[in-house]
Amino acid sequence: MNPNKGYRDPARVKAVLDKIYEIADRPVTLMEVCGTHTMAIFRHGIRKLLPANVKLISGPGCPVCVTSHKAVDEAVAIALEPNVIFTTFGDMMRVPGSRISLAQAKASGADVRIVYSPLEAVTLAQSNPDKEVVFFAIGFETTSPTIAASVLTAEELAVNNFSILGYLKTIPNALRVLLSSEEVKIDGLICPGHVSAVIGSEPYEFVAREFGIPAVIAGFEPLDILQSIYMILWQLKANLAKVEIQYRRGVPKEGNLHAMEVLRQVFEPADEYWRGLGIIPGTGLRLKDAYQKFNAKVKFNVEVPDQPEPKGCRCGEVLRGAITPLECPLFAKVCTPEKPVGACMVSVEGTCAAYYKYGR
Repeated sequence: MNPNKGYRDPARVKAVLDKIYEIADRPVTLMEVCGTHTMAIFRHGIRKLLPANVKLISGPGCPVCVTSHKAVDEAVAIALEPNVIFTTFGDMMRVPGSRISLAQAKASGADVRIVYSPLEAVTLAQSNPDKEVVFFAIGFETTSPTIAASVLTAEELAVNNFSILGYLKTIPNALRVLLSSEEVKIDGLICPGHVSAVIGSEPYEFVAREFGIPAVIAGFEPLDILQSIYMILWQLKANLAKVEIQYRRGVPKEGNLHAMEVLRQVFEPADEYWRGLGIIPGTGLRLKDAYQKFNAKVKFNVEVPDQPEPKGCRCGEVLRGAITPLECPLFAKVCTPEKPVGACMVSVEGTCAAYYKYGR
């Protein structure tokens, strides 16, 4: 049975759109936080279907995009070390560092491999005991529990030639920073379905309580997104502000308690740098002391200098929803998917990549 069956049904979509048009009586700006939502909104032409007074902007919901140049530079430096197999999710291969990307490091002789799970990297380390196998741990709460599980597996199996280069991030406090800024007025949040399947709805309660705006956790099909927009508009019309779950077939209110338990067993909160937002307290995940032997930063003692963003790149402003990619002077000229300048043009969840493919 397909749980998404019917969520692209034209009649159902039209019925929800009609309700949106009935209730949309003033200008509103809604931010979708998840990069998968950004791509789905473009792919299905949802922006073009909405009333002119309902504006959608994209937020920092792409983990690849908010990763710093310094993180990529550290990854490249480790990958170029002798006797290292460096593993990563595919999206990070072409993200530019200050000098080169991991793909370019691979072309110059580094052993860089794409994996689909961090557990593959553990298996690779078992198969290559004479090599150091490093996994580039990038992601939000969606992927963090599986990375924690890979560390626990390596510990259980005594795979001591495995480590992670960790730049994991958590979403809620980044939203607090965005909403506290006066740069962009946001009337409601379309919250991420995948992250929320792990953390549940409670971590977003501050959005309604502190900022007085609605937040709705949405699925990824056209009907999901439109229903979520309608739910936010209904709250605004009724002068309400609360957190709701539209994506009930994927997100329990309490989240995935076992996944969160595994995550907390291995990691603890830490301050983390976000491209476009700076250092945000408590939004990173640091290996606890008991697991520091799996910390590639400690194992390789890599030190790389901070580097400024490429001249003219406005990726940070795009990630804050302050501008659209069309306002960046590099977009589709100097910066393209084939030759990206900023990370937002690389990832399949990147706002610039979505605009390039669907929005020009």
